[in-house]
Amino acid sequence: MNKQEKLALVESALEEFYGDQQLAANLREAVLYSIHAGGKRIRPYLLLEVLESLQVPITIAHAQVAAALEMIHTGSLIHDDLPAMDDDDFRRGSLTNHKKFGEALAILAGDALFLDPYALIAQANLPNEIKVDLIASLSLSSGSMGMVAGQVLDMEGEGKHLNLEELQTIHANKTGKLLAFPFQAAGVIAELDENLQIQLKTVGELIGLAFQVRDDILDVTASFEEIGKTPQKDLQAEKSTYPALLGLDEAKVFCNRTLNQANEKLDVISQLVDFDKEPIVKIVESLRINA
Repeated sequence: MNKQEKLALVESALEEFYGDQQLAANLREAVLYSIHAGGKRIRPYLLLEVLESLQVPITIAHAQVAAALEMIHTGSLIHDDLPAMDDDDFRRGSLTNHKKFGEALAILAGDALFLDPYALIAQANLPNEIKVDLIASLSLSSGSMGMVAGQVLDMEGEGKHLNLEELQTIHANKTGKLLAFPFQAAGVIAELDENLQIQLKTVGELIGLAFQVRDDILDVTASFEEIGKTPQKDLQAEKSTYPALLGLDEAKVFCNRTLNQANEKLDVISQLVDFDKEPIVKIVESLRINA
């Protein structure tokens, strides 16, 4: 199954879940506005790609789990753009949700996208034990033990000079855990032993760290057209970033070194289980920045 076919399954799962329900038509419109706003869909794609690399045939149920992950991510972007947070007018080259629908409906659209995913996973045709594990893992990755906590730490760090360890703690939660979830979830679905699940999760954590470093670098170096949002927002908010802490060149080296570590871990996993690492290595390499 190629990338387009995998992503088409995810899109179908999202469309089928929201369907034509009209209980609150404006809410559905606001939710779908952000879901359809573009983006690379890297998180759901990673989940399906890792499953296939583990020789697990992709099913609609797997696409539903991947779609649930994308819903959480999309909800976080809606809230992240709000005036009380990063206060941005554009996301992926279009007006942010609150600029299109107003702050109140944007907040509620984000709320819906944080709550709906658990129903979607519960409906999936998977063994109940696996569904419970997936729901628990997604919750821990997203809430007060993961992404939300990371966002709080990020806001509290504005205007402060954080060290590398403090910065990594922020981003391991704010960004890293939702990028580690695809690997963790694939291990759960494939019913791998605990050691292999941990090793897969570590790959995701490394990719998540590199992804954030790369994002920090692009915030400094890229244009609006390239990133689809207002550049240099972190600089204006006086946030600690990897380029600010390490310097731009050293941040690029750090990003690439982290990706090397992910590739090394993938090599180890491929020696322990029937795992085609090459598609994942290709994704890792797409995140690399020329030093």
